[in-house]
Amino acid sequence: MITLKINGLDVTVEKGSTVLEAANFIGFPIPTLCHMDGLTPYGACRLCVVEIGEGPGAKLVSSCTYPAEEGLVVRTASSRVLEARRMVLELLLASCPQSKTIQDLASAHGIRRQRFRQEYEDCILCGLCVRMCAEQMMAGAIGFRNRGENRSIGTPFDIKSEECRLCGGCMYVCPACQLRCTYTEPEKAVCGGCANLTPPCVEKEQFKDMMCYMNPCVACEIKKD
Repeated sequence: MITLKINGLDVTVEKGSTVLEAANFIGFPIPTLCHMDGLTPYGACRLCVVEIGEGPGAKLVSSCTYPAEEGLVVRTASSRVLEARRMVLELLLASCPQSKTIQDLASAHGIRRQRFRQEYEDCILCGLCVRMCAEQMMAGAIGFRNRGENRSIGTPFDIKSEECRLCGGCMYVCPACQLRCTYTEPEKAVCGGCANLTPPCVEKEQFKDMMCYMNPCVACEIKKD
């Protein structure tokens, strides 16, 4: 067993755990699109970034792939972390604006407008479908092709795969395919109709640069009453 500090609390987890697993164990929510229990960590979406270390040497890492280490200091919702997540979400919105999953995450992180030009409605290359097909369905019918801006997912040479059993597992895990937001005004980009939430705590002095990790936020719920 190893002990690390997450948001000021000592957390003891099994050796070999990731920071994301340690945070989930204690109940600290960390958003992610490319991670799923039972599949190999991939670190593609970068939404699960956390801040490790203290002072000027602190850095951002993906919690789903970073190993939990003895004495590690982690912050899951600092202003630096939230800023990075908002940037990632805006980029994801530019790629796949009608994904309800991404829309809800954007609203929950206080994003009200998209700064990047929306050019297409496309796969976000999270790799969930590829790993589901290979690791759970034991088929390997689809995979990544090419690199850079030409990177895509499909069958080799675009030929119908004989390994595919039409199980639908790839569509089941896909954050772009699961639910589609009916909001169709690209110039506004962010709907916010389903999850219109903002984290007001992070800018207040008493919270010391950390967003409340309660869901719903106790302070916000009391304020509403």
